[in-house]
Amino acid sequence: MRIVRDLKAAKSLLLKRSPIELAADSPALKQRIRDVFSRELTLDEAVARILSEVRARGDSALFDYGRGIDGVELNQLEVAQEEIAESRNVVGKELMSALELAAERVRSFHVAQKRNLGLEFVEGGLGFLVRPLERVGIYVPGGKASYPSTVLMTAIPARVAGVGEVVVATPPAPDGAVPAATLAAAGIAGVDRIFKVGGAQAVAAMAYGTESVPRVDKICGPGNIFVTLAKKQVYGAVAIDGLHGPTETVILADDSANPVFCAADLLAQAEHDEMASAVLITMSPRLADEVSEEVERQLNDLERQAIARQSLQNNGAIVVVAGIDEAIELVNLYAPEHLCLAMKDARSYLDRIGGVFVETAETLGDYTAGPSHVMPTGGTARFSSPLSVLDFLKVSILVDLDDEALKALGPASASIARAEGLSAHALSVERRLEDLEQGESSQ
Repeated sequence: MRIVRDLKAAKSLLLKRSPIELAADSPALKQRIRDVFSRELTLDEAVARILSEVRARGDSALFDYGRGIDGVELNQLEVAQEEIAESRNVVGKELMSALELAAERVRSFHVAQKRNLGLEFVEGGLGFLVRPLERVGIYVPGGKASYPSTVLMTAIPARVAGVGEVVVATPPAPDGAVPAATLAAAGIAGVDRIFKVGGAQAVAAMAYGTESVPRVDKICGPGNIFVTLAKKQVYGAVAIDGLHGPTETVILADDSANPVFCAADLLAQAEHDEMASAVLITMSPRLADEVSEEVERQLNDLERQAIARQSLQNNGAIVVVAGIDEAIELVNLYAPEHLCLAMKDARSYLDRIGGVFVETAETLGDYTAGPSHVMPTGGTARFSSPLSVLDFLKVSILVDLDDEALKALGPASASIARAEGLSAHALSVERRLEDLEQGESSQ
């Protein structure tokens, strides 16, 4: 791995072009768009065209894009309930046990979170009313691989929040089926309906509705660049949980850290895809050298060695800093999706940084710890939060004021309204005040 020993160079590296810009420059992606649309289109233009087609033609467009983009010929979009039930017998006892353990951990965490929110209150005729969303759509990546963990990490918080209906959209495998592990996870999590639709067309279907796919109130979950751009474009017609880019990890380590563990955690991140980011920030030049050597040793044992190596070449780095203050400055500047602390007295720094794994393998957070693994990426951790029960709740304002409040607040309200040139606003209060005054004088 490259080792950066200059703070200015490290800042420049960590703040380089966004993943969306990098994807737009991909020759392979440009060729793929030409193959599908028979013309040159930008990523945004391709996504806009897909959204427009699905909105106009519904299921027909979904079948066409399934054939043209995924290479799958489907005769129906929805997965039968019988197939979901049968998936439990297909995946095997060991995986079912693991999924059930993960589900229980995720459920328990979010039940505790909901119990401790303390949002709803009514006081003096004013308050918050907290209600779950009626229907949410969850996007689960798929196609070449299955991600049952994403089903658990999104559907279970929705269920704990009290969402009325949870639907999942996921790309089918080349044979037209949804992997059994994904279906089994959906059964465990309490998903209502599953649709064999992927990419931007899945986002369009859930945002606008088709003959088969119901329109939802909010779309959650990670996906590829087409999914991310589609979520961005449909926002407003539907709510979204965020724009999830390639995954990223920063390990903040001192000279007490185990270089074998650090290298293993960096590679666990890098194997996701070629655009993943894995970064080590350390105050120890010795550790930097040892981790770099250890990464090379461990790379040779990976099934996804080519992907991990490309990821490290594209976005990986080991940064050596002068001290903890420089390290924390870089961490907060980068605002990574995952931050792992491998250092003495790690907990003493929690008030200076965002959400973290303290001497804990990130893989546990991906699968079985409890909090959702759907987390903000691309620096958005500076202002947004991981997926949680809060994503599936809406807060309404209650205003239930009595006549005494009308008398106390009405004249000021009317005065401000007239200052803004909104006489009807003023009259709506003044007429009530007049009626109230007449009623009191007649008693």
